[in-house]
Amino acid sequence: MKYEVLKVEIDYKLYGDDMQLVEIELDKDEAVRAEAGALLYMESGIEMQTKAGGIWKGLKRMISGDGFFITSYMQTGKGKGKVAFAAPYPGKIIPLDMEKLGGEFICQRDSFLCAAEGIEIDIAFTKRLGAGLFGGEGFILQRLSGKGKAFVHAGGTIIEKDLKAGETLRVDTGCLVGFKPSIDYDIKFIGGFKNALFGGEGIFLATLTGPGKVYLQSLPFSRLADRISAATGRHRGESKGVAGLGGEVLGGILGGDRGF
Repeated sequence: MKYEVLKVEIDYKLYGDDMQLVEIELDKDEAVRAEAGALLYMESGIEMQTKAGGIWKGLKRMISGDGFFITSYMQTGKGKGKVAFAAPYPGKIIPLDMEKLGGEFICQRDSFLCAAEGIEIDIAFTKRLGAGLFGGEGFILQRLSGKGKAFVHAGGTIIEKDLKAGETLRVDTGCLVGFKPSIDYDIKFIGGFKNALFGGEGIFLATLTGPGKVYLQSLPFSRLADRISAATGRHRGESKGVAGLGGEVLGGILGGDRGF
């Protein structure tokens, strides 16, 4: 992938396939901000400063799924300097050109990775009460606003769709990565008693109506975590069963139950 030079003069390069990282090249006095804990490496001329930017801003970031503090990385040395941020779990990093998106983008909580200095991360509550009560992962959304490049992370394979005016798409709430504010977002009941109890997909789906751009992910982190938890639980149960059986056999031998 070639470097992409933007008006905000942030050059970047993506590395990897399923566990990606983004390397950002900064000119002198140029800065990028990132979620605390996302740093992979930085060159010697880069200086970091961690701050909340105000108690209210920090609290709003916590509610939207990010940390209370956010860290800025500035190139203070001579020439250019590089800083890199890694994805937290398997998936893809999505570069967002905020100018082309109209200066605002709505995305899932925990999806923000890093962005040009000056881009704000805020809470974007859903418009309808139904969406707020039953949205699942979509209950609390993040709003990115400002000019420049922002990077968000999503799990699995990424699908980009451009919905036309009036075009509707129904999506599992966890599979929704983000969308332009022009998209009408709501949560609707899927209907049907059997669907609700045995469908395995939850009883509500996100309904997106165009016009606007939508990003989807094939592997939400919540789904990945559920599978790992279930597998871990089964493994522990099997281990406990084997250990218990071994203990019974050993006890029987030592206690003379085998008739020796």
